[in-house]
Amino acid sequence: MLRKNFLFLSCVFFSFGSFAQPEPVGKLYLDAAVARLQHAKAYTLAVAEAMPESKYGFKPTAEEMSFAEQLLHLGDRLDWLTSQYLFRESNEANPFKGPTAPYKKEEVIAAVTQAYDYAIDKFKHFDVSRLTDSVYFEYMGAERMSKLQFMNLVNDHQTHHRGQMIVYLRLNGIMPPEYMGW
Repeated sequence: MLRKNFLFLSCVFFSFGSFAQPEPVGKLYLDAAVARLQHAKAYTLAVAEAMPESKYGFKPTAEEMSFAEQLLHLGDRLDWLTSQYLFRESNEANPFKGPTAPYKKEEVIAAVTQAYDYAIDKFKHFDVSRLTDSVYFEYMGAERMSKLQFMNLVNDHQTHHRGQMIVYLRLNGIMPPEYMGW
């Protein structure tokens, strides 16, 4: 009797599983890309907050960008790569446009926050059917890549500059915030 009940319940369980349709891979990728940007925003802002304003001009060498310039570059490129290459539009609210860049800590953090919010919103509304569209990136060894690859580039770029800022914190005797990954 126990064996018959087990077989019956197994058949019922496995038959219900066959009705469930997996989410399309593109949708899963976009959801993960949004989550990755949200975590990157939180981590980048924690790094930005950890550095005292008096050290925002710190450069390890004369050739390097200052801490503030690293943040501004990260935010500006996040906005530029998202607007110009993924969506082929101009972000009129780009906080990095204008005659002078913000250099006060609170201004830099506000601009970077705005860039992340813009990118996160755009990624949330990205048409999954466009992930395989081709993008010609006219910068550093111009090449064609899919928009999915380009989204990975957006993530890699911000990770690169945030990593540099973590080193800047350590060079100033400041313990970086704990990693905020997935």
